[in-house]
Amino acid sequence: PVANATISPGPLSRQVRAGDPVSLRCSVQVGSAPVTFTWLHDGQEVARGPLLELGHVAVGHSGTYQCVATNQLDEQRTFWALSPKLALEVTPRGHGCTVAAGVLGSLLFLLLLTGVIVAFHRWRR
Repeated sequence: PVANATISPGPLSRQVRAGDPVSLRCSVQVGSAPVTFTWLHDGQEVARGPLLELGHVAVGHSGTYQCVATNQLDEQRTFWALSPKLALEVTPRGHGCTVAAGVLGSLLFLLLLTGVIVAFHRWRR
């Protein structure tokens, strides 16, 4: 029977930017041929085969991915192994830069405001 299904590359959580190419491979440590592989995205079947090529990902590719490996020893005995879930988070391109610029702008504004308040108090003395 099949056992120890894994997805590579790991780790179990992965963050990528929109437009990046993503490929996931499913393998088993134990199992006699033929082994079939089924890919699940958020619990729904999306593909078959050991390699899942997502191509250039979009935000809609975010979610959890799992691989189900099965083999059939005879007509009455089918075995399956479920891989650990891989959480894929796709961030829009440039999103990190926009957030960083917003935070930096806010900090500069607060620094300027503090300087104006300090200057005003010194001027009044």
